[in-house]
Order: sequence, then structure tokens, then C-alpha cells
Amino acid sequence: MPTFFVKKNDVKEKQWQVIDARGQVVGRLAAKISRILSGRAKTDYTPHVETGDGVIVINASEVVVTGNKAEAKIYKFYSGYPSGQREVTFEKIMKKDPTYALKHAVKGMLPKSRLGKRMITRLLIYAGSEHPHQAQKPKLCSVKELK
Repeated sequence: MPTFFVKKNDVKEKQWQVIDARGQVVGRLAAKISRILSGRAKTDYTPHVETGDGVIVINASEVVVTGNKAEAKIYKFYSGYPSGQREVTFEKIMKKDPTYALKHAVKGMLPKSRLGKRMITRLLIYAGSEHPHQAQKPKLCSVKELK
């Protein structure tokens, strides 16, 4: 029996899933989102073809971290100039841009290639509970039913 690989033309229409991030741990939620984006949750997964679905995350401002990571987790930014490195804690990032921490975590779990860059474009994160994507007819998923 030959191995079956999905070709780009054989990929079915992509679905959109809405995930409520209220009270979820950032890393665990990011792992589940990356599985959906990459298509690993589907039976026709092929590593070199984009088979995953799109994800809309709502209530991203209400994600949590375990332990003392709120004060201890550091995000580093470097401008390329001497003394151009900045360090920001998780708390300050969440005040400035509540969607950054989750997007940063998911991006780190996707492949570092052209395929990974296309996958991250299908991730839409909103700080509140409202999103303007009703036309895509997204399916509301609870985090418990995700693998």
C-alpha cells in the first residue's frame, strides 16, 4: 500500500475556528493553535503542504501564565544599533499589546520556513470578545475538545 501525500490541489477548503482564550495558559493554548494551523490535527496531514485551518482567538487579554512568569518572563527586542536592546516583562507587554504574547508563542511553534510564514497569516487574535469575521462562518471550539 503506497504512502498517501496530499497535493496542493487536493487540499479541501479551509475552515475557520474560534477559540476563547479566557483563563487559558499561554503556552498550552499556543501548542493547540499551532497544531490547528499546521494541519497536524487532520487525518490528511502532509508536512510540506499547507493543510491546516484558520484560527480566530478572542479574549486574548485574559490569558494567564503559571508561576511567577508575569514578572520574570522577558521579551527582548534589538534594533541593531549599539545599546539598542530593550527588555520588557510579560506584564508590560500585556498592557501595551495583549495579543503579542500569544502570537509570539504560536509563531515560535510553527516551522521556520515559507510554509510557516503562510500559516501565521491565518491566525487572527483579538483582545476582546468581538471579531469582524462572521462572513467566514467560523466554528466555535472549546479548548478541551482540541487535541
